[in-house]
Amino acid sequence: MLLDAGVRIFRYTPGFIHAKVYVSDAKQAVVGTINTDYRSLYQNFEDGVYLYKNLVVLNIEQDFEKTQALSEEVTLESLSKIPMAHRLGGYLFSLIGPLM
Repeated sequence: MLLDAGVRIFRYTPGFIHAKVYVSDAKQAVVGTINTDYRSLYQNFEDGVYLYKNLVVLNIEQDFEKTQALSEEVTLESLSKIPMAHRLGGYLFSLIGPLM
């Protein structure tokens, strides 16, 4: 699990965001529709824009930080409070997701 490996995960609480954004060291960013799964990478026509040492990267990073401030951090403790039926449903959807 990502949390066990030290990855910090945040849930945007005001609603839903479908955007995919990656920012690193205020120097590079990727913005686009692409997911990191087989369908997005090989079957669908999704894409991302890679920006390196471009002024817009700072704007992307600022937007990311504003969004993170509106989000709550997901912890192992908060996950343990999710009802078993919801967790089971999530597992079932993860099994059929690649088929969709």
